[in-house]
Amino acid sequence: MARAPLTKEAIDAALAELPGWRFEADQLRREYKFGGFKEALSFIVRIGMHAEEQNHHPEIWNVYSTVRLALNTHDAGNKVTEADVKLARTIQEVAWV
Repeated sequence: MARAPLTKEAIDAALAELPGWRFEADQLRREYKFGGFKEALSFIVRIGMHAEEQNHHPEIWNVYSTVRLALNTHDAGNKVTEADVKLARTIQEVAWV
């Protein structure tokens, strides 16, 4: 079942409650910097568990202590949906940096 893309206004409203997140290229994006590789990897594993529970998976890039995330919904034409906002909120809650 396809999810409906959010309007720009709805995305802007969600971003107002998600510090550090931005909307770019039809994705919600955020970068986190940690104290080292182990800490970054721990974060990736933690958010991976939440993503699996929500059955919604981010794009993840990691270089040493930096983790970059991008969220959009493939079955909504690679647009941002409420599922992306929900996962971003979850990630925000578990992030410690």
